[in-house]
Amino acid sequence: MSSSSAAPQPSPIAEASPLSLCAREPHVPAGRLVAEMVPPPRFDSVRFGTYIPDPGQPSQSEAVQVLESFAAGLGGAHASGSGKPRRGLLGFGRAKAPKAPAGPRGVYLDGGYGVGKTHLLASLWHATPAEPSLKAFGTFVELTNLVGALGFQQTVQTLSGHRLLCIDEFELDDPGDTVLVSTLLGKLVDAGVALAATSNTLPGKLGEGRFAAADFLREIQGLSAHFRALRIDGEDYRHRGLPEAPAPFSDDQVTRAAYATEGASLDDFPRLLDHLAKVHPSRYGALTDDLKAVCLTGVEPVPDQSTALRLVVLADRLYDREVPVLASGLPFDRLFSEEMLNGGYRKKYFRAISRLTALARDARGLVTG
Repeated sequence: MSSSSAAPQPSPIAEASPLSLCAREPHVPAGRLVAEMVPPPRFDSVRFGTYIPDPGQPSQSEAVQVLESFAAGLGGAHASGSGKPRRGLLGFGRAKAPKAPAGPRGVYLDGGYGVGKTHLLASLWHATPAEPSLKAFGTFVELTNLVGALGFQQTVQTLSGHRLLCIDEFELDDPGDTVLVSTLLGKLVDAGVALAATSNTLPGKLGEGRFAAADFLREIQGLSAHFRALRIDGEDYRHRGLPEAPAPFSDDQVTRAAYATEGASLDDFPRLLDHLAKVHPSRYGALTDDLKAVCLTGVEPVPDQSTALRLVVLADRLYDREVPVLASGLPFDRLFSEEMLNGGYRKKYFRAISRLTALARDARGLVTG
């Protein structure tokens, strides 16, 4: 799995006061949303060869082999375009243009958090023999945000010429998303776009515990039909052989580190949660632009589910960008209530805890006494 980069070193004397996330209200043009549909910085250099399968989990090695074949099968002309016939998805047979190949037009990586699904998805993107402009990579949230920014028809037109669409953290949170994504992916598959996705939930089980999924069974089954599911077993590599999450620091230690670290932000945690409600989640990546570290004081339990889900998105963007998080108050494994951790979004919350804990480890070097 990918390793975290070294935490930024605090400078002896701060050149200016820390930045504040609460002072930022970024506006992201639609063109940037499209241009940024590439693997995030944390996964710039990952490849299938840098993924280290757990010897005790054969499904991990098997997933690498299947995905390597899948990538190799995506060479040649676009499935619905003109040009020489190309090989099928797994390297066998011929695709009959303009029809897409029969059977699932995608792979779906199912497994717990921290088993390296995003590493594998990014490796697939890198291994696919096509120009970057013909491949798209984004989280499920970023995909739905793209539709919101461009409109449905323009999104279909923008992505229809792609060889591959990779969707990380595929999760259905509400009925609207279910219908929207089911229709979108159906049109993209018809246009010859190959799909790859990761999730903590099997495709046929999406939406369970979050809304009346049975009422949208046709859409969910339609989504499932686009994918061949690959189960990846294993434990969270971010905690494999590592010590427990570091204890939070004091307010004074966090504040001093923020002032001593160039490019660090400093915010009161409850105030930051309030601010996130004013910024659309599609802009959380821009919210973290140029940050070298995030310093938070007064971490306390998240008060409600809407706030918790916004925090999950911010944690994902910070993790993608390898931004260390230094905090005072409660440890990150106490952010979410027992009710939340036992509810329909529990896998999201456990992923956020896992990622924030990893970023907290990265931040320990910012404190110098």
